Amino acid sequence: MVRAPLLLLGLLAVAAATPAAAADFLVEPVTVPEYKAVYGQVESRTITPARARIGGTIQEVRISEGDIVKKDEVVAIVVDEKIALEMAAADARIMALDSQMENAKTDLDRAKQLLDRGVAAQSRFDQAQTAYNVVVHQVAAAQAEKQVIEERANEGDVLAPTDGRVLTVPVTVGAVVLAGEEIARIASGGYFLRLSLPERHAAEIEEGQTVQIGKRGLSARAAVEAGAATTGRVAKVYPEINDGRVVADVEVASLGDYFVNERTLVRMPVGKRTVIAVPREALKTVHGIDYVRIKTESGEQDVAVIIGEPVTIEGEDRVEVLTGLNAGDTVILP
Repeated sequence: MVRAPLLLLGLLAVAAATPAAAADFLVEPVTVPEYKAVYGQVESRTITPARARIGGTIQEVRISEGDIVKKDEVVAIVVDEKIALEMAAADARIMALDSQMENAKTDLDRAKQLLDRGVAAQSRFDQAQTAYNVVVHQVAAAQAEKQVIEERANEGDVLAPTDGRVLTVPVTVGAVVLAGEEIARIASGGYFLRLSLPERHAAEIEEGQTVQIGKRGLSARAAVEAGAATTGRVAKVYPEINDGRVVADVEVASLGDYFVNERTLVRMPVGKRTVIAVPREALKTVHGIDYVRIKTESGEQDVAVIIGEPVTIEGEDRVEVLTGLNAGDTVILP
């Protein structure tokens, strides 16, 4: 009776020491996209200039290169000294007309009193009324002219035409500018990548294709392997070829920290190829040589292989095998 438990323990120990059954992987050719590493240049969708609305001297510059501005934000102030003189002249004219209006009002009141008492004729009262109305309209015209001058003074504030990042500020305080002159250049509308590829790849580039963009300091391939790559979509392929190059625009969700005209590496799909690829766990390295275990008619055998680039097939990471395996081989996975 004691031997049965001991026998059971022995069977369990043998089962625990026996390795788990290995899985099989059938080698089949698969089609994967072929990538080409190219440089893409960061472009802004729109670059809008902030322009001076009046001529004069720049009194203040409130922005510098790289600043983020909002629409209608004051970026600089232009002052025209003649406007202050015109404003003083307008005020003096209004004061003179106010005095004339008081005199005309006094004459009108006197003519009204004389007319009520029957001393003056109606024509005298009509003349006084007309003179008073003329002065009132002159005052209104002078005040309107003053508002025009005030509006010109307000136009000395140079406003940002849109939200965006300041690229250049080609003026300094004290510089003399004319109306319409450029005070700053503002990049707005978001960033995109512009690619220029050799003409031989023109037939393979299509709108909607996905490209891989590396982060700063990483190539696109290294970024993919490190899991730090950004993906973009080919939004437009230009129909004209210049100097043997085809141009395409790529939309990317996050390029806000890049500089305009900065170049970054991009992996662009330019075709398809057929490869043999195996899961990463199928490879083992001995003394610097990669091996894969396969099934043969006589049992199992380790074969030396030469590996290529990593590929992703249906969401699974695999490694391309250049030589050593054939279609139809059965790879034994650990």
